[in-house]
Order: sequence, then C-alpha cells, then structure tokens
Amino acid sequence: MRSSKIIQTIDTHTEGMPTRVVTGGIGTIPGTTANERRLYFIEHLDHLRHFLMDEPRGHGAMSGAILQPSTRPDADWGVVYIEVSGCLPMCGHGTIGVATALVEAGMVEVTEPTTTIRLDTPAGLVIATVAVSDGHADSVTIENVPAFAERLDATIDVPGYGTVGYSLAFGGNYYAMVDLDDVGLPFDRSRQTEILSAGLAIMDAINGTDPPKHPEIEGVDHCHHVEFIAPGSNARHSRHAMVIHPGWFDRSPCGTGTSARMAELWARGQLPLDTDFDNESFIGGHFIGRLINQTTVGERPAVVPTITGRAWVSALSQFLLDPSDPFPSGFVF
Repeated sequence: MRSSKIIQTIDTHTEGMPTRVVTGGIGTIPGTTANERRLYFIEHLDHLRHFLMDEPRGHGAMSGAILQPSTRPDADWGVVYIEVSGCLPMCGHGTIGVATALVEAGMVEVTEPTTTIRLDTPAGLVIATVAVSDGHADSVTIENVPAFAERLDATIDVPGYGTVGYSLAFGGNYYAMVDLDDVGLPFDRSRQTEILSAGLAIMDAINGTDPPKHPEIEGVDHCHHVEFIAPGSNARHSRHAMVIHPGWFDRSPCGTGTSARMAELWARGQLPLDTDFDNESFIGGHFIGRLINQTTVGERPAVVPTITGRAWVSALSQFLLDPSDPFPSGFVF
C-alpha cells in the first residue's frame, strides 16, 4: 500500500469519551512553551487535526492529544490537545486517557501501586497519579491547573430563549453553567437536539456580547462549553449535559468542566476544600473531584482541583494517507 503520511496512535476512552493519543508521525511542534506549540499548531498544522478528528477517520465527537517532548524541565511529556472544536489549552478526560496510554504502553517508568506523570500542557503543569496493578492503569487522578469563577449569576439575552441566567468559570477551558430548568428542558437524552440548540445559542450570545479572556494564557478568549445543570444537583452530586462547540455532547463527566463547576460552587461558599464532589455525565459516567488548595490567577481568587476517573485502551492504530485520497483533511458532515 502507498501512503504519504503515517501517524501512530493509541486510542482510549474515558468513561465513554474518546482520546486519540498521537505517539508518532507528527514530530516536534515549534514553540518554546506548550501554549506556543498550541498556537503554532492552530496557525500552521490544523490540517492534521482535521485529518485525525473529522470523518472519515474520526467523527463528530472525536477528541485527541498529541504527545510532545516537554518544554519545561519539571515535566515528563508535553501534550497538545485536539478535538473537533479546535485546540484546547487543557482537557481533563484527555489527560486521563494520555496517562493511561503512557502507563500501559510502557512509555514512562511504571511503578506500583502508583505512577506519577508530570505533563506540560498549554494551560500549565498538570500532574497525573495513576493507580496501577499488574501493569494496568486502574484509575487516574489529575491535579489540574488553577480554576476560578469569572461571573456568578450573570444574565444574557439569547435569541429565541429570552434572558438566560448563567455563571462562567474557568477549569482549563471556560464554561457557562446554566440550569436546565431555566431553558425549560428536562435532563433527558431524548431531548438532546433541543438541549444542543439551546447550548449553542447561549455560547454564541456570550461570545458575541461579552466573551471571557484568560488573564495569563494567550488565545483563551471564548466560551465553547455550556454545562447544563440537571434539577436536584448540589455541591455533593451534580448531573449535567455538556454542550460543546460546534455541536456535540461530552460523553465523559468532563474534567475541566468538573474543575470549573467546583470553582463556581467554592466561590458560592457551597463546596469547601478537601471534600469529594461527584460529577455525573449525560450518559451516567462519574468523575470524583476535590479542591485541595487556594491560590490566585492574576488578581482572581482560585482553587487547585483534582479529578479522578478511568480510561481504557481501545485500539492501536496507524493512520495512512493515500496520495489519491479525495479527503486528505477529512470532512464535516
């Protein structure tokens, strides 16, 4: 067979959400920091994201992570996160998938009962502690970058929905949190089309009138996630439907979304440090979060979150590009 491109991956899923971990075939992305690599990738290499994430090699809810040499001396590996929506500064479920792949492929020194992996991400240093037995990654706890509440109890005029209340928090990405009751929809997957439409309308309204801007990370200046909170959720157990640009749901409980939700609850005085928080996804998966420390981001009060979840290796793959392929960068249908 002939091919002008060969990219090696370890595919995993984290509570149902895929992560295509790229282990070879792309090379080192230029940049002196992980975020510079992310920005370079966006400008010069985005065709590779489309090649791996979009159809026919991926699908409308595909996510991935490109392994890189670390740009900092205190990390073992660097990561650039990719998905159908673009290049993220941080991805929680993806990090759990990366750590699982690194352990099970023997790409880090594996120790039992725990293996610690330090990751250089565009959002900052993330530490993954992997529970290991018989060489198997049983679960992963990540210490995420600091999370903070940007807005509490804000309102936005959304065409077709009127005035909608929301809160906005950062947990590695920006998340608008909206009560499902406020848009008149139930926590029911049979209504997913309506929930998706409402989420996209809300994020468009926020980005069109009052987009967020991270005080320290260049290029993090939009909201591409709406976390619809189900009725009955509280600071111990929360259920949600996570709508993501340009139009899909997170299958996992969402690691950076869990971090943002905990930061919002902490800012309200509802979630203290060192307290378990069970975040449940739209399909019934669970992450357990905790806030372990207080800090600041710029002048904003912030917290350091951890998230514990599970991932499973699902495939070892080599993606090829035949020079005559009519869809060299994939397509969106």
